[in-house]
Amino acid sequence: MSAVKNVMKNTYRNMEINEFLMQALKDAGFGGVEIQKTPVGARITVYVTRPGLVIGRKGVGIKDLMAKLESKFGLQNPQISVLEVTNPELNPNIMCNRIAQLIERGTAFRRASMWTLNTIMSSGALGVEVSIAGKLRTERAHFEKHTVGVVPKSGDVAGKIVQTGMTHVLTKMGLMGIQLKIATKANLPQEFSFNSEGSNAPGMEQPAAPSSPDAPATADAPNVEAPVAVETGVENNGTS
Repeated sequence: MSAVKNVMKNTYRNMEINEFLMQALKDAGFGGVEIQKTPVGARITVYVTRPGLVIGRKGVGIKDLMAKLESKFGLQNPQISVLEVTNPELNPNIMCNRIAQLIERGTAFRRASMWTLNTIMSSGALGVEVSIAGKLRTERAHFEKHTVGVVPKSGDVAGKIVQTGMTHVLTKMGLMGIQLKIATKANLPQEFSFNSEGSNAPGMEQPAAPSSPDAPATADAPNVEAPVAVETGVENNGTS
């Protein structure tokens, strides 16, 4: 097998492992995985918000997970390390899964998106972008994109500070795709600086404190007060 085919095979296997762990550790708050190949076996580092659910009582959970990875993907002597995510609100995979869970429980997709935007921005993010596509309201596929703050689209800065998470959720209307981009200030290069004084200018609304997305919105306390750029459209699915 050539080196190129070997790299492609390992990349494809890592994608399958990531999808498997995303579904298996959904309740534990899966935030990502790192896979390293060592001479003694595969070293897998899993990032979650609730490590206790992964480890299990007396390590039963993590032993069962190691056995499934070894039998399903043919990993030799897999070693799993479980690390807790210190700031889950700035992890795109965790927040993307939270949107999917809210939609599965019956929360409107727009309400779930706005709650997520407020939560992430309140945690100190530079910008957030949520894109939801699928059969949102009618039989025809649509998409909506909500943006708050600054989210670079291209260039070296975008590659350093923007992290992307993707997931999907099956509803009664059909399959719905969710993409979340978070721009963090911690990874901002030194030659760039973010001026937050403009957000305090007169007439500029500030993001509201995040509240539960399931709480009803009233006229005195609206659910969303942050200025949000909304982009909507229709997906071309090849049908007339």
